[in-house]
Amino acid sequence: MASRNASQEPLRALLLLNIRQLVTLRSRTGKPGPRRGAELGELGIIKDGAVLCLGGKIVSVSKTKDALADPWIKKNRKSIIEIDCGGQVVLPGFVDSHTHPVFVNPRLVDFEKRIAGATYAQIAQAGGGIRSSVDNVRKAARNQLAESILARLREMAAQGTTTVEAKSGYGLSLEAELKSLEAIRDAATHWPGTVVSTLLGAHVVPKEFEGCRQEYVEVICNEMIPRAAKRKLAQFVDVFTEQGAFSSEETESMFDAAASCGLGIRAHVGQLSHTVLRPLLRFNVSSLDHLDHLSEDDIAQLAKRDTVATLVPGANYFLGLEKFPPARKLIDSGVAVALATDYNPGSSPTPSMPFVLSLACTHMKMSAEEAIIAATINGACALRLYHRKGSIEPGKDADLAIFELSDYREIPYWFASNHCAFVVMNGTSTAAD
Repeated sequence: MASRNASQEPLRALLLLNIRQLVTLRSRTGKPGPRRGAELGELGIIKDGAVLCLGGKIVSVSKTKDALADPWIKKNRKSIIEIDCGGQVVLPGFVDSHTHPVFVNPRLVDFEKRIAGATYAQIAQAGGGIRSSVDNVRKAARNQLAESILARLREMAAQGTTTVEAKSGYGLSLEAELKSLEAIRDAATHWPGTVVSTLLGAHVVPKEFEGCRQEYVEVICNEMIPRAAKRKLAQFVDVFTEQGAFSSEETESMFDAAASCGLGIRAHVGQLSHTVLRPLLRFNVSSLDHLDHLSEDDIAQLAKRDTVATLVPGANYFLGLEKFPPARKLIDSGVAVALATDYNPGSSPTPSMPFVLSLACTHMKMSAEEAIIAATINGACALRLYHRKGSIEPGKDADLAIFELSDYREIPYWFASNHCAFVVMNGTSTAAD
């Protein structure tokens, strides 16, 4: 995992004052783990709030009058960077727990075919889809990929995101997947936010392994996963478990390999068709993503666990689907739900978490409170970063998103517009950018 560049100068104390609504997400129970049920309505708002950050961490959270009366702040005020957030909303920086930023070009031919009525499967069968991004990634230099990833991370930060899960998955060979992970690491060292790397060699079977797919699964299990783990290039392994990609049985073999190498486990599942979740849930799965197609038993099994159901409505929107993930049913059944962009060139080319929140409210009937918690603390749980990210509490990383709005509900309300004024990432503010 990468955060701020170690070569940067020591961070000065940062004090945000006069915050109209400080959305702390502090839990009344203090119970660790993802929020669910009634907890999804607990925003822990402080009016006229203040946040003191020092050394990249949150030191204190209070009302402005109490902060200004604090003896340490009074003594050191001349050396503290102060930002007046009068009339603004401050919340934890968004945790985008599902993205695919390692690609070269947009997939415009796929876009045109989809407009003309072709389905996701038809486009893939015609040579488009995931495989159409592979050649360019294989040919690209590592520094070229890193520069494009860094630009995308900065674009995400501009809309309030401070932590990003970044997947490989468009190389589909040992060399290209490791190069993609190296490029993610390189980009992360130049971005003050936090990046969590995921190996997604199991995106689809590449052309050269058609007719011998088991050989490719063995490459992933015996070469990709061990090499990525040994070089500490990935924290997670992901598998696209779907018709036309990888079966449940193949997924389980890759999960076994990931677990034996000490890597976290997550999966794309239930996007286009139903996959029974029970066999996969015997593993310590951090997150199952998409979940458009679910059974009653799937939901009951998820409700018993801390595995996070990460919903990515941006993909449903861009693919022109009428059906969106069943967020309301999942939440009402006690499942822990997160939201993410699924940023990728084929099915969800958006870096905007506020837009995803809007989709969640309008198309999945989540409340603004549920959407915010799903995009912050529950996203942090999906990445196993609950202890560091996702809420504004002393001891956690100083990751904040400041919006030029008077009410947190305006974040999903003003869709397709960006009201993020600046972010603080690990104590580094972009306010002067």
